[in-house]
Amino acid sequence: MNYLAHAYLSFGHPEVLVGNMISDFVKGRKKENYATLIQKGILLHRSIDTFTDQHVATRTAKQYFRPYYRLYAGAFVDIVYDHFLARDAKAFPGEQLMAFSGQTYAQLDLYQAVLPERFSFMLPYMKAQNWLYNYQYRWGIQNSFAGLVRRAAYMTESAPAFEAFESHYKQLQECYDAFFPDVEQMAWSGFQAIFRV
Repeated sequence: MNYLAHAYLSFGHPEVLVGNMISDFVKGRKKENYATLIQKGILLHRSIDTFTDQHVATRTAKQYFRPYYRLYAGAFVDIVYDHFLARDAKAFPGEQLMAFSGQTYAQLDLYQAVLPERFSFMLPYMKAQNWLYNYQYRWGIQNSFAGLVRRAAYMTESAPAFEAFESHYKQLQECYDAFFPDVEQMAWSGFQAIFRV
């Protein structure tokens, strides 16, 4: 899953949100440097990622990107899932996506002092370009694919990914529809377990 999904699956808790959003930037035992609930958010993120990778719908979605990107196919599917989540009226009815995006940035800003350096460097761009909100647009996904390729050591172009996204849009929507209720239920159970005595 990508940034919007991890924010959404933090269920409105600020410290869980921080952990969920920074997890990819915190390696090994460095998670122990964080407050307990941020650590729990880091672990929730990792549980979500494992569940996502193993889900049958994700395996299907990866097939559309694998001919071009092989082991990196999952990274493109993560972004695709954010696109369909952003457009999901059950998750964000009306204009709630805009409000949710702004609230997420504001909560992260409150924890600037503990954000990993690479995430802290990225956050102003995320806010200025409103990544979370703009995942709903095809051009937002095109930009996200391009950014993914720029940051990757072994990829050189994003056009094939966007072509696959466009060509298989209906099938990818079906993968999201089959997948997201399952990951939401799994993440909610994990979230509840964080606060269970």
